[in-house]
Amino acid sequence: MTASKNSGYVIDDRQWIANTPDVRVQILTLGKGQEVPWHYHTDVTDTFFCLDGPMVVNTKDDNEAHELQVGDTYAVPPKTAHQVTGKNWGPCRFLIVQGVGEYDFVPVEA
Repeated sequence: MTASKNSGYVIDDRQWIANTPDVRVQILTLGKGQEVPWHYHTDVTDTFFCLDGPMVVNTKDDNEAHELQVGDTYAVPPKTAHQVTGKNWGPCRFLIVQGVGEYDFVPVEA
């Protein structure tokens, strides 16, 4: 398991592909019951690519659960609170592209 440095949550695995001042690309693996907790980014868009799923990207602005199957993508714009889980809290794996801009992780209450 790996802990996120900036946010304190724990996930099964994180594989870095690119990490620059303006763009971050990584593959995240969530185990059963794990999540990327509610948060938003001030400047960057999170673009999710489902590799193993299904997975769910919940967003507060529209109070929607965006379900992604393998091969599906979904983008969350800056300043939009969101949370990521596997469907029914099951495992999932996804590629995430975060950019373009300075990365931050601003926690939001559920």
